[in-house]
Amino acid sequence: MRLAPQPASAQPLRLVVFFVLLGPGVVSSPVISAGCPDRCVCDEQLVVQCAGQHLTTFPVNLPLATRQLIISNNRIAELPPLALNYLSDLVYLDCSNNSLTEISESTFGNLRKLAYLDLSFNTLRRIEDRTFGPLASLVMLRMTDNPELSDIHPDAFSENEALQVLDVSRNNLTALNITSLIALPTLRSVGLSGNPWSCQCDNEDLCLWVHLETFKFQEGQTVCDSPADMQGRRLSEVGIELRTLCHQTLDSWDYLFFVVIGFVIFAAGTVSAWMMGVVMVLYERYIKK
Repeated sequence: MRLAPQPASAQPLRLVVFFVLLGPGVVSSPVISAGCPDRCVCDEQLVVQCAGQHLTTFPVNLPLATRQLIISNNRIAELPPLALNYLSDLVYLDCSNNSLTEISESTFGNLRKLAYLDLSFNTLRRIEDRTFGPLASLVMLRMTDNPELSDIHPDAFSENEALQVLDVSRNNLTALNITSLIALPTLRSVGLSGNPWSCQCDNEDLCLWVHLETFKFQEGQTVCDSPADMQGRRLSEVGIELRTLCHQTLDSWDYLFFVVIGFVIFAAGTVSAWMMGVVMVLYERYIKK
């Protein structure tokens, strides 16, 4: 149901006080409203439900105090930072099953209380550096079923110290830099299944992490897609194997390094022997005198 209208006698006074406190620059914003967006339902718990309404744009006239916003199952292609960041009390945001292709740090710039974010079933392609940086209270992030998502920046989650659950299942990820993830103190569940993981040396750290901390991972279809001899094997199974393989094979640069070092040692030995010979000759001449 929609928010109940205020009594006619009290509503004008409350609106005047409300606008005075906010300042003149905010009055004109289409986001700030005591009502409810078209085709959405608002309730007394500050929940705005706009799911499955065939929306193509982010809803306007959202109540400023909205705590939960559900815009799933629409065709929304963009999350406008200006409109979204007025909702500073938002703790729950469900954007799943839309047409989002891009998000950035500015998208969530003022949502410091947001604890739950669902970006599943969209068409995201890449997650940039510090995309989720402003979300200091983020506990659960679901970002599954984005078939074009192939790259997540190593520092995308570096500032989300409250993060407990991360699900990036069924995307198009082949590798994942875990440097910032392993440093998150409260992370307890990570979903990686359904991605075409590459089980080669450049992904060794991820495979070893899954092996060492299996309890954090929803194993399921968390398997290697390449190379051919690893295909179908679980990441947790190949972690130690990769550790061994990747640190015993020498490439051309390693061989060149050893050649150079060998030459330096040989040259140093030759020079030392020559110097010792000169010293001995001089010493013998001195003794004979």
